[in-house]
Amino acid sequence: MPGLLGRKNTRRDYSGDPEEFRLTLVEHLEELRDRIIRSITILVVAWVIGWFLMPPLYEFLNQLVDASIKKSLPPGAKFEEVFRNATEPFMLKFRLSFMIGLVLAFPFLVMELWGFIAPGLKPEEQKPFKALAPFSLVLFFVGASFCWVIIPSALGWFASYLGEFKGTSLMQDAGTMIFFILKMMLAFGIGFQLPLIVYALGMLGLLSAETLVQYWRQAATFIFIASAVLTPSNDAFSMLMMAVPLVALFLLSVWFVKLTQKKQRIMEATPEVLESLKHQRDYREEREEDERGALAD
Repeated sequence: MPGLLGRKNTRRDYSGDPEEFRLTLVEHLEELRDRIIRSITILVVAWVIGWFLMPPLYEFLNQLVDASIKKSLPPGAKFEEVFRNATEPFMLKFRLSFMIGLVLAFPFLVMELWGFIAPGLKPEEQKPFKALAPFSLVLFFVGASFCWVIIPSALGWFASYLGEFKGTSLMQDAGTMIFFILKMMLAFGIGFQLPLIVYALGMLGLLSAETLVQYWRQAATFIFIASAVLTPSNDAFSMLMMAVPLVALFLLSVWFVKLTQKKQRIMEATPEVLESLKHQRDYREEREEDERGALAD
């Protein structure tokens, strides 16, 4: 089934001529078609897996929701989840299983995206991306795990405001908070890809460390705006929980870009420059030795 397995890999040896790596429009469309078919297949398979994982996962997450919300409710307030009609249980399982499948499939969808972009890059341009691919998965799970850690506190914080409305109880649609948790985990996993994007652009020479340092305030503002868009709850608490670590990761990535680009400039320097630097270093070492000898006398 060539549609599912994709085009046979006809990778050409690179002789230095960039024209050899230019694909025809038909080849691009065939590759895009195959990647889309594989992505849909991956998503459907993950959706089926999510269908069977939904009952135990729902029970586990619902216990977390109950424990986090009930302890923050005022005395006498009740918390219940309800269905409004007979079709809602099926639709809830349908939507929840898709969300679970999307979370499971996301790393593989990123790999398909990389597989489509990679043929358009030269071998020396592909190296940083290949090195970053494992870190992309790691950062996705780090972001999702960070979200998991803060979720109980966030739910308790939201529920605590019920105390300002005396005589009320909390009755919400079943699965509402489960969707909230899964969306937040997915949003954090995607958001934590920012440092890799910045680093990759720096490695390709599209962004310089000096530019990143000069416009770090604008970048931080963009991170806060993106965090507000990505977090499904649209509240300040969730936005800050995503934006603050992302700003820290952004500054860390700027530092890595600065080190990497400095190393690249040294590697690209002419032999004469390297020889001059070596002579300067040797000269400084000789002077330091002479000064130490003079002090010893």
